[in-house]
Amino acid sequence: MVKSMTGFGRCEAGDEKRKITVEMKAVNHRYCELTMKMPKRLNIFEASVRTKLKTYINRGKVDIFVTYTDNTEGQISLIYNRDLAAEYIKRCAQISEEFGIENDLRTSTVARMPDVLVPEEAETDDSKIEELLLEAVAGAAEGLVATRTAEGERLKADILAKLDGMLVYVDEIEQRMPQVVKEYRERIIEKVKELLGDTKLDDSALATEIVLYSDRICVDEEMVRLRAHIAHMRDCLEEENCGRKLDFIAQEMNREANTTLSKCGDLKAADCAINLKTEIEKIREQIQNIE
Repeated sequence: MVKSMTGFGRCEAGDEKRKITVEMKAVNHRYCELTMKMPKRLNIFEASVRTKLKTYINRGKVDIFVTYTDNTEGQISLIYNRDLAAEYIKRCAQISEEFGIENDLRTSTVARMPDVLVPEEAETDDSKIEELLLEAVAGAAEGLVATRTAEGERLKADILAKLDGMLVYVDEIEQRMPQVVKEYRERIIEKVKELLGDTKLDDSALATEIVLYSDRICVDEEMVRLRAHIAHMRDCLEEENCGRKLDFIAQEMNREANTTLSKCGDLKAADCAINLKTEIEKIREQIQNIE
């Protein structure tokens, strides 16, 4: 399945206590380049995020933006030391009895006694945060892959149409070349007659000249290789992660088209070769966006 390197994905994960939002946008790139922007609180999970993303992305420049909302931050709980409070109350009663004074102990007084109520910040569960982060990353990556796949199918259809057009030009060149040799033979005979008048032509010399010209302009091998490259590219378009291979095939196609153009001494055949080069260049531009 062909996938483009251009895409976008977004996902949210969490609840009323914590929420993580991940957004990804990708463009074409020769290699896999991941750039992450996330709160410092989540930096410890960067390695896990990169490992997760590599299961979804093989090529492309991907920018990942992470936002994190934690409503548990700053929440404080009080630890009630019951045994210590009981000891304070017991000692206050003992003092009242020994010295004959009123025991005016109140709840608020006991609560203010040292270490009876101890404030403590709520503990942070890193494993839960990492789980939410990876969940959001996976959801965003799946969305990114979906948009890449949809775009990839459009690229595939466009490339296949251009390959069909190339075959038309290949057919025209192959059909034109015998006529080119025939026209050359007629021109050379007329030119020789014009120069020599009634002098008898040397048929063997003429045949040799025509054979040499035919060899010089023969593009049969180039056309065979072009057809093979076109068929190979069609097969590769059915594979995954084929961008680099398609780029190599396009380079080989361009080489054959250049050779064909350099051999063509005929205007019509040369026009077809130029059109071939134009279509190949269009295909190469599309391939640059394929993963």
